[in-house]
Amino acid sequence: MPIPVIDGAIALVKDALDRFVPDKTQAAQAKAAIDQMRQQQDAQEFLAAADIVKTEAASSSWLTSNWRPVVMLTFVALIVARVLGWSSTNLSEAEYLKLWGLVELGLTGYVYGRSAEKIAPAIIAAVKK
Repeated sequence: MPIPVIDGAIALVKDALDRFVPDKTQAAQAKAAIDQMRQQQDAQEFLAAADIVKTEAASSSWLTSNWRPVVMLTFVALIVARVLGWSSTNLSEAEYLKLWGLVELGLTGYVYGRSAEKIAPAIIAAVKK
């Protein structure tokens, strides 16, 4: 997952390499090494997040294994209620957009979690190389 501060620092380091390392081959190798480290970090974060979701889903506690789907269904119900005109007049446009954003985030997390399950072996193999 991109982190603006880290990505900004990486860009500064790469720029410094371009400016201060006279050998362009060495600069390119150093930048490639930085990119590889960043990719490994991203892969580790991705796998850790997927592991959390997987552990929760496999839990023997009903609440632990189902809290994410229940929350997402609640948000979807609030959105559908608004579309059908059943929502409270106290639900502002900004609150509605926040709910929609949370649903998008939740669906994205689910898709990434399922994708991680499928591609985790390939990612682990690539990181180990």
